[in-house]
Amino acid sequence: MAHVTGVTIDSHVGEITGEVQAKINAWLEAIGQDAASTAANQAPVDTGRLKNSISHAVVEEEKTVYIGTNVEYAPYQEFGTSRGIPGKHFIQFGATAHAGKYKAMLANILKE
Repeated sequence: MAHVTGVTIDSHVGEITGEVQAKINAWLEAIGQDAASTAANQAPVDTGRLKNSISHAVVEEEKTVYIGTNVEYAPYQEFGTSRGIPGKHFIQFGATAHAGKYKAMLANILKE
């Protein structure tokens, strides 16, 4: 708070910045949930292990959401193999299929 000849100026930049950051983090979480769900729905299924392992993680400091799995054979399913088995690209699809929807979500969140 600054005083200038009887005038008081209050800054609310910190409050506004905090609210915007919280909205962005909520948006990233929503994207992560949607993209992981979409990827899981596209994943090849034999036992269901791969499909059930797909998850997401939001890294708030980076303003990033990661979609992935810890199943050791997932890269072969995603990208294919040198033996001619084509990749399924289910993670890539999950991350990109709803890009327009994600942009609209951010616009709506920031309007609130």
